[in-house]
Amino acid sequence: MKRNKRLSVALHVLLHMAERPDAAMTSEEMSTCAGTNAVVIRRTFAGLREAQIVSSLKGHGGGWRLVRPLSEITLEDVQRALDERVVTSPSTHNESPGCLIEKVIHLALDDAVAEASRVLDRRLATITLADIAADVYRLDRAISSTPKDDKY
Repeated sequence: MKRNKRLSVALHVLLHMAERPDAAMTSEEMSTCAGTNAVVIRRTFAGLREAQIVSSLKGHGGGWRLVRPLSEITLEDVQRALDERVVTSPSTHNESPGCLIEKVIHLALDDAVAEASRVLDRRLATITLADIAADVYRLDRAISSTPKDDKY
């Protein structure tokens, strides 16, 4: 299974936006934070705007802002707003279209992936972006307080 790039970009930028609650961020600023193109940001954030996670204002002084506090936005909310899964399953390409064994295996895998997705969605609904931000803060403090070895 591989992770979804658009979702990763959105989560990354949303956390940066939270660091500037009183200032809008332009698509260009957001793209710099995420290491992507501003067009990717605008396309990605359109779904977040429709889900009322962010708002946007065009023109001078415009940009994107969080509409809700991080404590009210879950990973499931973002996943649903983007219509993207946190983890995607590999495609079940039929190597042998007429093979009954392959069809049954794909059905079994599809059922397993669907069940795993339901469990994952329930868990994602309990993790807020505030939780993620707190973990980033703790990790940053731990890294910052680690003594540096000046011998080299």
